[in-house]
Parts: sequence; structure tokens; C-alpha cells
Amino acid sequence: MLQQHLFTFTDLQTEGDIVKTNIKLNPLHPIFKGHFPDNPILPGVCMMQMVKEVAEAYINKKIKLVLGQDLKFLSVINPEENTIIQIELKINIEGEEIRIGAQLLDNANVFFKFKGTFELCPIVL
Repeated sequence: MLQQHLFTFTDLQTEGDIVKTNIKLNPLHPIFKGHFPDNPILPGVCMMQMVKEVAEAYINKKIKLVLGQDLKFLSVINPEENTIIQIELKINIEGEEIRIGAQLLDNANVFFKFKGTFELCPIVL
């Protein structure tokens, strides 16, 4: 889990099947020393993990990625310049299948877009 270490978020706002929250990045997290020295960039795999962890907080269950249909890394996220970003998820739950469309953005940029399918894990949060 990266939440509480690499990033934090508080209140989830919902409008129908849309979930939104602000994410605060920790620019001092050790991952940025290696990715990349003197030019920190949030790794794409961490963006995916943010989508997963925010979705888990919303549905209050553990999930695992089954299919990443569309992943677009549109702009880098520098934690020193973008300490707060927004995440928006469109979540469609059908049985144990969870379809998610997501984007990470700020007021001026869309950094990352994702469409994919997760499924419920037998572990409860």
C-alpha cells in the first residue's frame, strides 16, 4: 500500500458512479531519489496503484487488476511542482467485476488516463 507513505487522500466525493478526491503527494518519499535523481517523476505503476487504492477505499473491498485495456501517460507528475493532484474514477460494479475509467489531473493538465477491469479479492479490508 502506498497510501499514507507516498500519498494521502481524505474525503471521497461521489456523484452517481463518479468518485473524486484530491491526492497529496509526499515529495520526500524515497522512490523519488531513484526515479529520477535531481528530476523526480511519479512512476506510472504508482499512478495505477493510486487508482486501485482509491477504488478500494470507495467500495471497501480489496481488488486486483484483471485487464488494463487503455493506459495513457500524457504528462509527467513532478511531486515538487504538483504536490496536490485530483483523481476521478468512474466505477461500474457488476457482480465481482469492477470496470474503472480513471484520470489523474490538475487544473491545467491530464497526467494519466486508464480504462480497465478489476475483480474482487476474497480479502476484506
